[in-house]
Amino acid sequence: MSRRLFTGLVVSALSALGLVAVSGGSAAAADCGYLFDDFHYTSSSDPALATHGWTPRSYQGGPGVPGATWSPSAITFPDSAGQRVMQLTASTDGTAAGTRHAELYSTQKRYLEGTYASRVRFTDAPVSGNDGDHINQTFFTISPLNGDLDPTYSELDVSEYLPNGGWGETGPINYQTTWYTYRNDPWYADNLHSSQRSSLDGWHDLVAQVANGHVVYWIDGVQVGDHGGKYFPRQTMTINWNLWFIDTAAHTGGLSTYVEQVDWVLFAKNQVLSPSQVSAQTASYRAQGSVFTDTVGSSGPCVNPSPTPSVSSSSPSADCSGATLWQFATAYPGGSVVKHEKSANGDPSGPASGQGVHLWKARWWAQGSEPGWTEQWQDLGRC
Repeated sequence: MSRRLFTGLVVSALSALGLVAVSGGSAAAADCGYLFDDFHYTSSSDPALATHGWTPRSYQGGPGVPGATWSPSAITFPDSAGQRVMQLTASTDGTAAGTRHAELYSTQKRYLEGTYASRVRFTDAPVSGNDGDHINQTFFTISPLNGDLDPTYSELDVSEYLPNGGWGETGPINYQTTWYTYRNDPWYADNLHSSQRSSLDGWHDLVAQVANGHVVYWIDGVQVGDHGGKYFPRQTMTINWNLWFIDTAAHTGGLSTYVEQVDWVLFAKNQVLSPSQVSAQTASYRAQGSVFTDTVGSSGPCVNPSPTPSVSSSSPSADCSGATLWQFATAYPGGSVVKHEKSANGDPSGPASGQGVHLWKARWWAQGSEPGWTEQWQDLGRC
């Protein structure tokens, strides 16, 4: 979000962009759960907003201008072109005390593989005041950073739009960034990024397909990035939008106010939807008069899908004689084989599950992701 030190770029192709489960299968069989919200709320204090799993940010801190305020009142729900939308508003007078940021995020950290999509209106100019501020307009997913250089940290910046530049850029520029980890002090970041150096003023359909070791990014049906390897997310994340000032260095006086609008959001759990299928699914919800649905936690059958059926503790034994014990800090290329008893609660330093030691195969590059708790590892059976 507030961090920017790019360390590489992967450009490759992801095949099979149809509506299928991550593990494969027919379009008709793929229904692993959906989140859809058309943002039909009255205000940031509307009880339905919290009931549906959204939190307007009120706590202080980064990213952006130190000392700035994050206020729930900066989240509103006006009508735009006949549709109710969620609007984020941020303003600055060039001082920390006079700077206001905005953010809405999902209260629960429960999203990992699947398709993320949102229709977002970026704006090049403020609705009032002088133009030129280093404003950041975003749609992203994120997990907490549990200490410097946490190897399980996961963040997908589906779009960070800087109409006036920032981070040394003159703008307009838009980024997709897939994070492995970072450290604040001294600053170090490890991520992949793609960028577009043109104006994105107006409405855009943003899509990220997270499956099979790749994160594939799309804007208005055009692929703009394909990131993989160790940067593939390693734990569940929240869904977020925020609007904030990178700094006040470019402010030229008075109070400047900017907005970002969000028409809808869609998440398809453990499914790869093409941009056209995202549009069709959204149109279907609207045609049905459905302004909100959430079956992410209740739908199946493809929960934590695998390329091959997983093996339970009662399955035939696996030959573990040539496998080494899994180590948290070790980097494992795809195809690596290790033995490990998964922990009871997803904490490798905590109590074991009691399921015994299993043989595991890395589906793609993995580090810090515990076998048995993440999709990076295929269960080959009990040792």
